[in-house]
Amino acid sequence: MIETVRNAWKIPDLRKKLLYVIFAIIVFRFAHAIHVPYINTAMLAQSFSSAGNLLEYFNVLAGGGLEQASILALSIYPYINSSIIIQLLQVAIPALERLAKEGGEEGKRKIAFITRCLTLVLAAVMAFSYYLMLKSSAFSGVLKAQGSTLWGAIVIITTFTAGSMFVMWLAERMTQKGIGNGTSIILFIGIVSRGPAIVQTIINGWTTDAASWWWKTIVILIISIAIIAFIIYITNAERRIPIQYAKRVVGRKQYGGQSTHLPMKVNMSGVMPVIFASTITSVPATIVAFAQPAEGSFWHNFANKWFAQSAPAYIIVYVLLIFAFAYFYSAIQFNPIEVANNLRKNGGFIPGFRPGRPTSDFISKVLNKVTMMGAIFLAVIAGLPLIMSNLPGLGGLAIGGTSVMIMVGVALETVKAIENEMLLRHYKGFLE
Repeated sequence: MIETVRNAWKIPDLRKKLLYVIFAIIVFRFAHAIHVPYINTAMLAQSFSSAGNLLEYFNVLAGGGLEQASILALSIYPYINSSIIIQLLQVAIPALERLAKEGGEEGKRKIAFITRCLTLVLAAVMAFSYYLMLKSSAFSGVLKAQGSTLWGAIVIITTFTAGSMFVMWLAERMTQKGIGNGTSIILFIGIVSRGPAIVQTIINGWTTDAASWWWKTIVILIISIAIIAFIIYITNAERRIPIQYAKRVVGRKQYGGQSTHLPMKVNMSGVMPVIFASTITSVPATIVAFAQPAEGSFWHNFANKWFAQSAPAYIIVYVLLIFAFAYFYSAIQFNPIEVANNLRKNGGFIPGFRPGRPTSDFISKVLNKVTMMGAIFLAVIAGLPLIMSNLPGLGGLAIGGTSVMIMVGVALETVKAIENEMLLRHYKGFLE
């Protein structure tokens, strides 16, 4: 990886793209340090320390912006949720599907415009719900006197919304003028920025109780290395279906006759099922932030005790949703009937299976098995930290499997994008 980046730095075009990404990251981190007015950040940090695992989970994914009342507290998540919703609507609404597949560049621009508009709506809704949460009794004293007024509410909600739209714009510029996916890089930087806080937690534990913290540190390091190795292995794993092309003669030339394979990634849907499952399971907490039920009532106990992030019911629902969305995204991204038809049109076939229906049935069978393994992988990576949070003494140091998966996936994706750019430029040193 280091050698790939070093070789890319020697190419002027790639160096400009890398510098653009670095500059965008610096701008993102500087903007992240700007606070929203009318909020007591010291009180907010204290409230977050006792707010529960769910808020801490979203705070880690947002790079600590929620507990700092940063103008970029919502980060890139309204844009991600908007993109997911548009993808789902393309399956449900034929007009959107035709626009995405047959509209060409104009269709892509319209889809992007719709996604941005939906991002604005979602960002405003999330900013409003976050403001209501800050006004709740659990965050007493966080809002200053001006923040409780109508003008203060407008300023806070508008600032959070504008910050989210700025992050969306920055991510799109990084994708267009830099290397890699800007949205993924924003996620990566937000998660990595929490690294010093985790190191500080370990150091504080050593200074207060070194006798018991040495084994906790060893356990955390072993689990971290194991999770990273497991993620890299599954991310690169694929099921290869052999493909044979029939020989055909056109004029004096002979075409076909070669053997190849059809690759099927084990984790075809990436981290999207985990993100969408997290969004769905956070609905009860969002409703509680809106409704603010009385302490001890049914809905208060449901959201804060029975359906808390470490509760068995939450973990079960979370895992089931991951499986459901893993199969759903695999069905969207990979159509066995379409693949079988394309093979038949190009004179290709799978040895041992007739073209057409038998081929599509075989591909569907393989796809279901591969998706099952990918869903199990996602469930283990996302569910392990929730189980660890119930272990005594490890709740505060539970490894965020989702965060690690995002970081490893983005690193591999970015390196692959750099390698592709170098191949396009016929970089001799890399090809050798």
